[in-house]
Amino acid sequence: MKFLCPSETLAPNSSRGFDIDGRKLLAVRRDGIAYFYINRCPHRGIPLEWQSNQFLDSSASLIQCATHGALFLIESGECIAGPCAGESLTPLLGREDEQGLWVEL
Repeated sequence: MKFLCPSETLAPNSSRGFDIDGRKLLAVRRDGIAYFYINRCPHRGIPLEWQSNQFLDSSASLIQCATHGALFLIESGECIAGPCAGESLTPLLGREDEQGLWVEL
């Protein structure tokens, strides 16, 4: 497991991007749970964010691809709207403990 950051770095209903060992990934916190995905849209294989650490739509309830507007469920990574509907983000195993957020690469 690779250490990402202290827990307080990922605020409620927010997202953060990371570059760990040359791999781009993102973490999203929703309802107290952290979710981890590879930062790559299944449509074109490009990063999702429109600016640093901005992965969520305006309501902070969905992950949004900045390039084509595809929308993904935070809990599962499933695309529910856009050019890759029916596809999913690649999830990563992760955990949170007293030290912070960890991810399996």
